[in-house]
Amino acid sequence: MKIKGLIFDMDGLMVDTEKLLCRFWQEAAAFYGWRMEKEHVLGIRSLAGKYAAPKLQAQICPEFDYVKVRLKRIELMNAYIAEHGIEKKPGLDELIAYGKDKGLRLAVATATDDKRTEMYLKSVGVYDKFDRVICGNMVKCSKPDPDIYLRASAALELPGEECIALEDSPNGIKSAKAAGCVPVFVPDLSGPDPETERLMFACCSTLADVIEVIEKINS
Repeated sequence: MKIKGLIFDMDGLMVDTEKLLCRFWQEAAAFYGWRMEKEHVLGIRSLAGKYAAPKLQAQICPEFDYVKVRLKRIELMNAYIAEHGIEKKPGLDELIAYGKDKGLRLAVATATDDKRTEMYLKSVGVYDKFDRVICGNMVKCSKPDPDIYLRASAALELPGEECIALEDSPNGIKSAKAAGCVPVFVPDLSGPDPETERLMFACCSTLADVIEVIEKINS
């Protein structure tokens, strides 16, 4: 089986926003009087709200208001990005150019909503380079459920096994694996935990290193 498609997560993989998510989740929680640690934020990366809310209530406080804190986090983070912009992750341009040159189909599968996804990807100049963009508010169940990768591979008209799914979070790797894709982990704020190591096909330091993985599979 050859790789014919690449499906990209966004936050922490294509754009350097995970560090901002950590900062502003903590600031938003503190605004309402709750103490949120970095580990709490890392644990909900790419995690659907229906799973994240009870997880944080169990870890922080039973009264923790996920919806209210999330809305404040979005407000704070949007204001920061409007002033300072966001950074592109290393190797993104190289991998997209390689994919285009080899005739691979390219999609985005992100838990972020469509409006912010378009804003982020346009700000780093890659939005129009993708054949399909699938966002968290377009599926019934977001990550770690497989829906978003099933929809992305279907949108590319490819079976999951012909698509490499690029992720920086354990929840994303779970989603990709459950959808039958080839999960490749590209670490951002943390390396793969033992469960992620078991589920992933490969681990690459940067997106540019994914080219070698594709070459090996397709050789």
